[in-house]
Amino acid sequence: MESFFSFLEKRVDDVSSLLCVGLDPHISDLDSPTAASALKFCLSLVKQTARYASAYKPNAAFFEVFGAEGWNVLKEVVSGVKEESQKQGSTIPVVLDAKRGDIASTAEAYAQSAFESLGVDGITLSPYLGKDSIEPFIKNSEKGVFILCKTSNVGSGDLQDVLVNGSEPMYLHVAKLAEAWNVKNNVGIVVGATHLDAMKKIREAVPNLWFLTPGVGTQGADLESAMKVGLRKDGKGMLIPVSRAISRASNPAQAAADLRDEMLGYRMASTLK
Repeated sequence: MESFFSFLEKRVDDVSSLLCVGLDPHISDLDSPTAASALKFCLSLVKQTARYASAYKPNAAFFEVFGAEGWNVLKEVVSGVKEESQKQGSTIPVVLDAKRGDIASTAEAYAQSAFESLGVDGITLSPYLGKDSIEPFIKNSEKGVFILCKTSNVGSGDLQDVLVNGSEPMYLHVAKLAEAWNVKNNVGIVVGATHLDAMKKIREAVPNLWFLTPGVGTQGADLESAMKVGLRKDGKGMLIPVSRAISRASNPAQAAADLRDEMLGYRMASTLK
């Protein structure tokens, strides 16, 4: 049976891209503060950038703000990505940015909601409740998760840098747990591009895991520096989400193409070392 990351790697190869386009319909960016405008915004972005995207990452919060109608719109957006996949003959994974984390029975419902109701391919999760809160999401190898490890926000160190057993930061402990849980090739981790030292340590500890690496673009992380320390030896292993730097560009398609090409250049340089 195929796995989530085998699908992702095929898509990465098909479009020579590590770019994950964020679908974040901020109300301030919409024609009107409505779910219909959010749908129009997202579908337009998908159509303009699909040639360059290795994946899409809709953020659940920007849809949930519209209530039940927003949830229906999110489902339509996922369907829109699938339509573009069919046109291209190449599966474009959709990773729901929801950061779920709850006890096992509730996690079962969250997994069903994401994978069966919405039809997404992956999801972001909090590991704070332990392995039994993750297991319902990784039963099917074709569905993937990215576990919060070292997040891009300033306050991440409040918990993630705390030493475990007085020897290693929590984020390294989480990375090693994720590696142990990755028996079906469908577990990755979230590692912010804003914390280069941490990213370097994590990559050394788990050389084969896929990273979802936020922080490039509006948050100000340096793309080249992040890729130097985060890429695997094969020039893959990083899914790099960018949202506002693309959606707010005068030409989103060109912005996505330029980012794809910039990333490709850094990948090629890394494999020549």
